[in-house]
Amino acid sequence: MSESVAIDRPQFREAMARLGAAVNIVTTKGPEGDAGITVSAVCSVTDDPATMLVCINRSSRLHDTLKNAGVLCVNILAPEQEELSPIFAGRGNLPMGERFARARWTRLVTGAPALENAAASLDCKIDQTVEVGTHTVFFCAVQAIRLGTSSSGLVYHGRAYHHIHGQQK
Repeated sequence: MSESVAIDRPQFREAMARLGAAVNIVTTKGPEGDAGITVSAVCSVTDDPATMLVCINRSSRLHDTLKNAGVLCVNILAPEQEELSPIFAGRGNLPMGERFARARWTRLVTGAPALENAAASLDCKIDQTVEVGTHTVFFCAVQAIRLGTSSSGLVYHGRAYHHIHGQQK
């Protein structure tokens, strides 16, 4: 690995705020029940085999729950689900049960909660983890996909939510 260069953290964070990202709620089933967290650091790795990566800060209360569960579901939010994002990000410090009570959930293959009417839900088995700096990168093999009725999306850019309007199916 190359030598690390000192980068100003606030400047890096500001640069990343200018990189628009889809808003997702990543869920799992843990020993204490369902758990979920709002995540923007999600992307595809390859379509053969269908693999995604999800980055979670190791200081997150849900990091170990996700890692130990071995499964997760990436729920890509539609614009009408914007209100769920700050709730699952921890605003209001609601217990998990109350967070999940704000929406309707089902199960796909792994048993992790899949948000009804999400733009898409990708149900995954965690194949590999790599620790980088403050985060763990989860490489996830997609086990099942459910597409919502709308291709519209919710993006976070410039520290604000933006609705991306797609076509109805």
